[in-house]
Amino acid sequence: MIALLLCASPTMIWAELPKQPAPVVEVDNVVQTAATSLSFPDEVEAEDEPPALETAPFTTTLRPPARPGNLPRTRWQHMRGHSLWTRAAISALKSHGKPLVDMVPADVAEWCPAYPTASDSQRRAFWVGFMSALAKHESTYRSWAVGGGGRWYGLLQILPGTARGYKCNVGSGDALKNGAANLSCAVRIMATTVPRDGVIAGNGRRGVGADWGPMRSASKRADMSRWLRRQSYCKPLNATRPRSRP
Repeated sequence: MIALLLCASPTMIWAELPKQPAPVVEVDNVVQTAATSLSFPDEVEAEDEPPALETAPFTTTLRPPARPGNLPRTRWQHMRGHSLWTRAAISALKSHGKPLVDMVPADVAEWCPAYPTASDSQRRAFWVGFMSALAKHESTYRSWAVGGGGRWYGLLQILPGTARGYKCNVGSGDALKNGAANLSCAVRIMATTVPRDGVIAGNGRRGVGADWGPMRSASKRADMSRWLRRQSYCKPLNATRPRSRP
């Protein structure tokens, strides 16, 4: 047997041997190549901070789209950017607009029967809905609108001088054409006049009516209040509860 093995050809011997694993390849160069293939935009210097995600030289679709959340129903929700407007108004009502939410206007039953016993979130929903109803008559929901011969600006047609007088964060016409800023300023104004007068409108010239002309029109007030009373945040609990079956 030993003699036969010795006589066997080298080719046969190598064929019978088990295969050896492939040699390990150095990966330093591969890793270095991959790392250096990523580059920042030309205007970003090596010593600068990395660019923000929205300006980085790649994009991703892994992040799920933002959900609208539980936003209250408004009259402007057919307009582009309405979610931002609503969120900005809610944020303002949580901060400098809190006096507006904390009080119960004497005439609120005409506008929102559920308001006196409503939670803070429901009260904020009412005021956002109220501003959207007012925007119908002020600007027809156009954040870029300019009226009064160039005097009034934005969703709720605010005079720049009025904005400055109430110490809003915006005081120019162009700035008031930003929907979110316009509403934040409107909340600041209403949070002063409504607690001062104790009413939303009264006879049309108090509360919100002190600064917004549509409130002085009985037909426009009726249109606004009629729409608001139909919203879930303004209906009393017994009106929204399902009827019991016979």
